[in-house]
Order: sequence, then structure tokens, then C-alpha cells
Amino acid sequence: MAVNKFIKYSLFIFNFLFWLCGCGILAISIYLKVTNNGNKVLNVTIPGVDLLIAIGAVIMVLGFLGCCGAVRESRCMLLLFFIGLLLIFILLLAAGILGAVAQSQVDSWLKGELQKLMPLSNQPSDVQHDIGILQQEGLCCGLTGGPQDWANQVPDTCKCTNTSAQCAPVAGNSVYTTPCVTYLTNIMKKNAKIVAGIGFAIGVVMLIGMSFAMTLYCQIGRKGGVTTS
Repeated sequence: MAVNKFIKYSLFIFNFLFWLCGCGILAISIYLKVTNNGNKVLNVTIPGVDLLIAIGAVIMVLGFLGCCGAVRESRCMLLLFFIGLLLIFILLLAAGILGAVAQSQVDSWLKGELQKLMPLSNQPSDVQHDIGILQQEGLCCGLTGGPQDWANQVPDTCKCTNTSAQCAPVAGNSVYTTPCVTYLTNIMKKNAKIVAGIGFAIGVVMLIGMSFAMTLYCQIGRKGGVTTS
């Protein structure tokens, strides 16, 4: 019994596209990672990106393994490819369920992480610099409690330069009154949608890949059985 050429080359093309998908995931994840320009405060808004970087790298390896398995008709490579896809699929499914359950707790979790930086005036100069950039970009002041987070040492980056934002006089200066946790929460939710979309697309592609791999694996097995008999 010959191996179905359509299945064989379809799996090869799929795995090549799968490899490209891994490259794309890796590129997007690294982009999300570096767009914060090394800002230590913004790092808390992209907790899932490190996982996506790892998944992208693994998908590239699995795609290469699947291509070789399809061309060489290697049951061992195909089985490793199938198991690898299955494990990643289970991890993605578990991460998606946990993310959906914990979505309502994002605000409280983020506030808890930012509270660890209080008081802001006691933070190292590089952290204060990062917070200053954040305040200018988000038209906000402080992290969770507004200007009082600075303990009466409100920096110039809190000064109100945009009349569309909420401002109030503090120590003779007009400063932003909105804490930056609102701005950070919006960034985090935006990143979460990107991560969720990528994860869903990966899951669908993995199901297709597992179907092709197992079909070809079984056909190669039947071919070997006919040959030996």
C-alpha cells in the first residue's frame, strides 16, 4: 500500500507554513517585548509575551521536524511532531482557561504589582525615569493613588501640559490627577487580546497539523506492514 502523495505533500506544505507561523509569532512577541523600550514598569503589562517567545521557538523546531518527517516518511519524526503539537495544544488550552477565569482579577493584580514600588520617591533614579516617561505618555501621575504616590515630591513629568486631561493644583503647579494604573490596564488588555488571538490561531493550526501527521503516520505503518508480509 503506497503512501498517499496528497497527504504527504500537504503535510510538508503545512509544516513549512507552520514554521513560518513560528517565525511570525517569535517576531511579534519580540516586538511586543521591545516596544516598552526597556521600561521596567511596562514589563508587568506583558506577562504572557515571554511564553509566546518560547512557543514561537518551539513551533519553528516542530515545523522543521514535521517537514523532515513528511519528506523522509519517518514515523519516528512524525510521532515526535504529533506529541510536541499535542503538548503545546494542552498548554495553550490550560493557559486560555486560566486567563479567562482570571480576567476579572487583572485590575487588582496589577494594582498589587504597582504597590510594590511605593513610595515612588524612594525608587532608584532609573525606575523614576521610566515612571516619568510613562506619566508623559499616559497623561497621568503616580501609579495607583495619583500625585500622592510621590510623597509631596511630584516630578515635572506630572505637570499638566494637555488640557484634555484631568488636572488639579498641587504645591502651586497644575498636575495630572489620574493614576497611571488606568493607562497600564488598557495596555495590558490590548496586549492580552493580541496574545489570545495568536493563541487561538495556533490552536486551530495545531489541530490540522495533528490530523495530517497521524494520517500519514498510519499510512506509513500500513505500507511497512504490507512490505514485510
